[in-house]
Amino acid sequence: MTHFLDVLAALARDTPDAVALRWFGGRDGARVREEVTFAGLAERVERTASGLRALGMAPGDRVLFSIRPRPEGIILCLAILRAGGAVAFVDPGSTPELFAARIAAARPRWAATEALLYAASSGPLRGIARSRGLLLPDYGRLPVRHLYSGRWLPGVPRGARRAARLLADGFLPTAGPPAADLPAADGGDPALIVFTSGTTAEPKAVVHTAGTLGGMLGLFAQVGGLRAGQRAHTDQMFLGLPAVLAGGTWEIPARAPKDAPEAFARGVAGADSSFLVPADVTALLDVLEARGAGGGADGAAGQVAGRAAGPAVLAVGAAPVTVALLERGRRVLPGTRWIAVYGATEILPAAMTDADEKIAAAAGSGTATSAGSDGGAAGDLVGRPLDGIGVRIDHAVVGLDEDPSGAGADGSGADGGTGADGDGPAVGELVLTGPSLMAGYLADLDAGRPRATEHRTGDLAYQDAEGRIVLVGRNRDMIIRGTVNIYPGLFEPRLRDLPGVADAVMVGVPMPDGDERVVLVVTAEGAPQESAPRNQDTPRVRVGSDLARAVEAQVGQVLDHGALPDLVVEASHVPLAGRSRKPDRHALVDLVSPLAGTVRA
Repeated sequence: MTHFLDVLAALARDTPDAVALRWFGGRDGARVREEVTFAGLAERVERTASGLRALGMAPGDRVLFSIRPRPEGIILCLAILRAGGAVAFVDPGSTPELFAARIAAARPRWAATEALLYAASSGPLRGIARSRGLLLPDYGRLPVRHLYSGRWLPGVPRGARRAARLLADGFLPTAGPPAADLPAADGGDPALIVFTSGTTAEPKAVVHTAGTLGGMLGLFAQVGGLRAGQRAHTDQMFLGLPAVLAGGTWEIPARAPKDAPEAFARGVAGADSSFLVPADVTALLDVLEARGAGGGADGAAGQVAGRAAGPAVLAVGAAPVTVALLERGRRVLPGTRWIAVYGATEILPAAMTDADEKIAAAAGSGTATSAGSDGGAAGDLVGRPLDGIGVRIDHAVVGLDEDPSGAGADGSGADGGTGADGDGPAVGELVLTGPSLMAGYLADLDAGRPRATEHRTGDLAYQDAEGRIVLVGRNRDMIIRGTVNIYPGLFEPRLRDLPGVADAVMVGVPMPDGDERVVLVVTAEGAPQESAPRNQDTPRVRVGSDLARAVEAQVGQVLDHGALPDLVVEASHVPLAGRSRKPDRHALVDLVSPLAGTVRA
C-alpha cells in the first residue's frame, strides 16, 4: 500500500510550482500570509522529518500535538508521521486530573505546542485563561522533549526547539529517506491518537495507523469530488489534506469560522469546496444573510449571487446535520451543493447525502423517513455508504427500553427482522467496516489485544431499499456539541457528589442547525421524602436558584472544558421511564428547551 506522503512526493515532482497551501491573515483575514508550493511542501516535510530524526525521534515515538492548522504546524505534523512518530491530540481544556490520565495513557515522548499555549499555561496569561474556564496544564513542566511553533514567548521551556528551525537541522536526501526510516504503510504502530471520551480511571482514545489515515483521506476525496487545481477553503485537516493529495490547494483561514465568520465568508466565496461543522455553518449563514448575499434562490440572479458568495460544494459533518440547516443553506447559497457527511472518529467518513435527497426524504417523497406508506420506522437519512464502506445492521440489540422500530425487546422483531407489523424495516445497531477503520482503542492495543475488525456505532439504524442508511436513535446516551462527543454517564456521578446535589442529569437540547446545547438538571438533597412529588407529575424547573448558581460555579472543577453546560437548572425531581426506571431524558429535553432558548429540531 502506498504511503499517502509518497503521493505528496509525486505531486512535488509533477507539479512543483503549483500552490499546495495558502494561509490567510491580516486584521480582516483577507491577506495571504504565506503560500507553499508542492515542491516546497514536500521538501520542508522531508527536511523537518530529517531534523526530528537528528534530534532523536524514533519510529513509534508519540508526540502530544497542540498546534492550530497553519503551514508551520501542518508541515510539522506531516514530518512527525514521515519520521515514523505518532501525533496524539489531547484536549488542554480537560480537567487537570483527566489531562494527566490521558497523558499517562498516551505516554508521549515529545510535545509540539504553540508558544502562546506555553505562555497561557504557565506565564502571566494563565490567570486570563483560568478566568475563561480553561484550567490549562503547565505544558512546560511535562517530562518530554519540547517543540514549539511561532515566536518564542515567556513560558516556553529551556531547551525547546522551534519547529521552523528543524529545517536548518535537517537535510534533503538525494534519493529519498531510507525505507527503514519510513512507517509501514499499515503497520500496527499508531500514527494518530485522538482522545474521545473516558474517565480518569479509563481514558478512551482512538488509534489510526498510516494506512487507515490514508484510507480516511481517500474517502474524503469522494465527499468533495476533489481534483487537481481546485481550491478547498477550510480549517479542517480532513478535507484540507485530501485536497492537497488530489493536486489542489488547501486554503487555510486565519481563524476558525465561528471566531471570524466575516473573514471566512470572504475567503470561502468562489472556492471549489469547504468542510464545516454545523455550528460554523450557522455563523457563516448569519453573516451572509446580514449582508444580503446569495439570497433569492428564485431566478438566475439569485443563482449567480449564491455561487459568488459560497463554495461549489460545502460538506457539513462532525455532528448531526438537520434538514432545517440544509434548507436554510440552500436558500442562502442556492448555487452551492450542500452535502451531509456521516461518520465517527473510529471510521470517518462513512456515508453522505446531498441536501436535495435529505430534504425530499424528510418531506416523505423518498423512502428514507417514511419507510413506505404501511408504517415502519421514521428516521434521519444519512445517505449511501461511500465506496469501500461495509455496513451491517445488528438486530440483536439488547437493553433498549424503547424500540423505535416497533420490534421486540431484542431489536430483532417478532417475525425475525421486521417491525412488529411484519412490514416495517428491521432496525438494529449500525456496524461499519472500511479502509478508514481505526486500528483500535489505545488501551486495547497497548495491552496487546487484536486490532479492530469493525466499529459498533451505537446508532440504531436500518437500510432502505436503495441501500441508504437511516438513523432512528441511539442505544446509549450521547450529546454532540460542536465537534465534541459528551457522554453524560461519565460525568454525572461526579456532579452528584457536589455539595447540595441529590441527582444530576445532563441532556442535549437540539438546535435547528443540528448542534446541541448542554443543559445540566440538578435536584436538591435533603427534601422531606413525604413531600416529594410523584414521578408522573411534571417536574418544576427553575433557572437561577441558589443551588443552580452554586453548581454552575463548581462545574469547572469536575468537568472537561468541552463538557461544561450552557445552562444549569434546578428541578423538583427527575422523571423516570422504561422498565429500568432510568432518567427520562426525552421528557427533560422537552421541559428545558424553552429555558435554553432553543426549539427541538
